Order: sequence, then C-alpha cells, then structure tokens
Amino acid sequence: QITVDCDVIQADGGTRTAAITGAWVALADCLQWMKARNMLKADNVLRDNVAAISCGICNGTPVLDLDYLEDSEAETDANFVMTGDGRLVEVQGTAEKTPFTQDEFLKLMALAQSGIARLAELQKIAMA
Repeated sequence: QITVDCDVIQADGGTRTAAITGAWVALADCLQWMKARNMLKADNVLRDNVAAISCGICNGTPVLDLDYLEDSEAETDANFVMTGDGRLVEVQGTAEKTPFTQDEFLKLMALAQSGIARLAELQKIAMA
C-alpha cells in the first residue's frame, strides 16, 4: 500500500483538485522508474487513474473547473475525485449561498465525470 499526501499550502480555486490529479502522475512516474530498475515485481500496480476536479453553480449555471472568482462567488461548490472509469472516490459539496437540488447535484456530477475523463486522458499522455 502506498499513501500519497497532497499538502496544499495556499488553496484557491481548484488547487486541491489539481494536487490530487498531479499526485497520480507523480505516483505513476515513480512506479515506472522503479519498474525500470527491477524494483517492482508486479505488472499493472495501478488499477486505474485517479483525478479530481471542481464544479459549481454560478449564476444558476453548472460550471466545470471553477477559477478563483467563480469559486468565491458560486452558489454551490463541489469537488469530485474519481477513477478514470468514473467510479467515485470522494465527493464534497457545499451550498455556499443557497441549497441545491438533487437534479443540480446530478448535473454537477455529470460535468465532473466528463472533466475527469479528459484529465485521465491527459494523465495517460503524460505517462506515455
């Protein structure tokens, strides 16, 4: 078992989610390095990608990957951590100004799934 700790010293916008997404690349790179030096016996140590992204509702509209201004003004703020195949690792959602509905939550989750799928593609490109 490997534990990867992502410490974000000064967070704003999507820094926490970027740290999680980048940490997977760092871990995959480390494992590739170890494998090249015969330090790992098993193949496919990583079962899937892990990435994270922020979503929110700004001015009544679901938005993917909030920047600082959107994050600070959002009615709803949510962070999703998912595997590359769309399974949930962690979900954190907050009604910053007004409560949100289940339908709004599902729209945010659908946005997050599409964003995570793209991030997983980029992670694979980075590791190629």
